[in-house]
Amino acid sequence: MSDVRFAGLGDEAAPDLPGQLAAVAELGWNRLELRTIDGTPIARLAADDVRRTADRLRASGVAVAGVASKIGDWSRPVTGDFSLDTRELETLADRCDVLGTRLVRIMSYPSGGLDEPEWGRRARARLRELAARAADRGLVLAHENCAGWAGDRADRMLDLLAAVDSPALRLLFDTGNGVPHGYPAPPLLRAIVPYVAHVHVKDAIRTGGDTVYVPPGEGDARVAECLRVLFDHGYDGVLSIEPHVNLRPHTGTGRAEPATFVQCGRALERLVAAIAPKAPR
Repeated sequence: MSDVRFAGLGDEAAPDLPGQLAAVAELGWNRLELRTIDGTPIARLAADDVRRTADRLRASGVAVAGVASKIGDWSRPVTGDFSLDTRELETLADRCDVLGTRLVRIMSYPSGGLDEPEWGRRARARLRELAARAADRGLVLAHENCAGWAGDRADRMLDLLAAVDSPALRLLFDTGNGVPHGYPAPPLLRAIVPYVAHVHVKDAIRTGGDTVYVPPGEGDARVAECLRVLFDHGYDGVLSIEPHVNLRPHTGTGRAEPATFVQCGRALERLVAAIAPKAPR
């Protein structure tokens, strides 16, 4: 497993940076993906706090695998104020310079009540503008298979990439998002895998009309099969756990739990150990 790079969204281990660092240290990992620190999104942290965060990370020998943004997410319909996203991207470009990362997680906008053709047209236009701005700042926008026009369909993801036509836009594949969104993950992944630049790992089951998140390999997301697809294609990016087992950040329910975060990290390591020797790494 020495050539597999692991990370985790730190705020699912602990709200504070020392707690996040302690969790990845317990796993023996040296990467964090940042979304919030002490409940504050990275784009809203004061510049001095970002510098202190970067100093603490460097002192701990931990690199930043990427930052999560609210650009195009479930809270920002495509009919909303686009300047919220352009301003956030400019802020995150400065933050990423300090933190030493190039990758920014984004989505492709809820419809805001528009019909599908107009929804898609506006989403593509916004992502084209955002990718141009990202390219100017040396960033890569990683579009997640979650909320938005291209969130749950491979054909729309590929359409979006073709319309934007920029190396500054790539895909983020989350192994567990198909369970709540109602599609099997491996077929979608096979269609988009050449364009996947980052991976989130979670697992889940549907029960009683709700989604219950479980450690990787214990649910219905077919995580092991997804990992095989990635490795068979030569994926050499980061595998970043986003467990959701105790905390669901988008609903504000639950709380971060370091022991569960570590448990999910170990579960991912076991899956990779069983698969990676079979992969042409």
